[in-house]
Amino acid sequence: MEVFDLAESWSREHIAEIQTLRLKSTVEQTRKCAFYRQRLDAAGLGPGFVRSLDDLRRIPFTTKNDLRSQYPTGLLCVPQSEIVRMHCSSGTTGSPVAICHTQNDIHSWADLMARCMAMVGVRRDDVFQNMSGYGLFTGGLGIHFGAERLGCLTIPAGAGNSRRQIKLAKDFRTTVAHILPSYALILGEHLRSSGEDPRNLSLRIALVGAEPYTEEFRRRIEELFDMKAYNSYGLSEMNGPGVGFECLAQEGMHIWEDAFIPEIINPDTGEVVPDGEVGELVMTCLCREGMPILRYRTRDLTRFLPGDCPCGRKHRRIDRILGRSDDMFIIKGVNIYPMQVEQVLMAFPEVGQNYLIRLENEGLGDSMRVLVEVRDEYFVEDMRVLQNLQRTIAARLRDEILVTPKVELVESNSLPRAEGKAVRLQDMRNKN
Repeated sequence: MEVFDLAESWSREHIAEIQTLRLKSTVEQTRKCAFYRQRLDAAGLGPGFVRSLDDLRRIPFTTKNDLRSQYPTGLLCVPQSEIVRMHCSSGTTGSPVAICHTQNDIHSWADLMARCMAMVGVRRDDVFQNMSGYGLFTGGLGIHFGAERLGCLTIPAGAGNSRRQIKLAKDFRTTVAHILPSYALILGEHLRSSGEDPRNLSLRIALVGAEPYTEEFRRRIEELFDMKAYNSYGLSEMNGPGVGFECLAQEGMHIWEDAFIPEIINPDTGEVVPDGEVGELVMTCLCREGMPILRYRTRDLTRFLPGDCPCGRKHRRIDRILGRSDDMFIIKGVNIYPMQVEQVLMAFPEVGQNYLIRLENEGLGDSMRVLVEVRDEYFVEDMRVLQNLQRTIAARLRDEILVTPKVELVESNSLPRAEGKAVRLQDMRNKN
């Protein structure tokens, strides 16, 4: 096992020792802000109560509403003069969430991101093109600093503008890219429509994340560009990218447990679930000075993968994010997640790169319509062929989600596209 950081090679016992020490320190650091001091005291948890990792479960959860209530600087645990950077959510669904970092926090974040990139084979002589948005969004700067920490030639291309992205990749012979999974397919189709083969680029590694996607979707990206695509996990509340990452085995994402403590709980009861069972991921910071967060409910759904990873690292692995607990929708009494639909659609070679789930009113109930782009070579004039494909897709979806949706086949590139995160669900119920 080749490692960038010695922490990658730690045993489970040593990881637990370091976590206990850092949890004690982090909890005492959080007591420097009124919010956590009052929250801990109300739970009967005075100074020095942490004696083992088991004491973590005595700490109350922190929610997004808690963070919003303390906007902009209510959770600071250091003087504001020690803060060198802040990142902030858009606040489109409520008050924003601001996360503030000291210089040590920024260095720690860059080290974690560099560790992730080195784990999948990124080296100093690589050319890294960051196709992620910069600014208040954490994905751009977070990965940028990690690439520079490794010593890569780093191109801060930013999001969108496919023509420019392709020109930069050709001119500088980009070997590693950070890209949204949905935008990777858009970029590939842009090349194909220009009569070029995406495999002719120098890309060998893609770092993908920021939106849920299936294994079938990942394989499409890999085949389109003839490169390896590695799944990443991060969230602004825990820094951003660099929280978890796949290794070369591509069998789950390692959570860096020297910097975070992950838990998976039943979202309804708050109780920890057994390994292998899907639940809501809860995260605790261990290496942040400016604004550490305890037992944060991410709303992201995943599971711990049991057993050891073939790579030899002992840091626990989570499965790819299956969706968010608040993304679930109910049709005819059945709980459905968009990822279930994508898993079925991407298994059909005839299906293109885009789809849309539309929920609509129908009489006294609701209906589900799935608009599916069909690749040009399969969109033929023979209606019998298309009708058979339509019926087959509907049947496969029914087998997966236990509801028969209306499937509508549309031409390639006819559905709305976004160069940011893909929009997969449109709820039109009670909006007419």
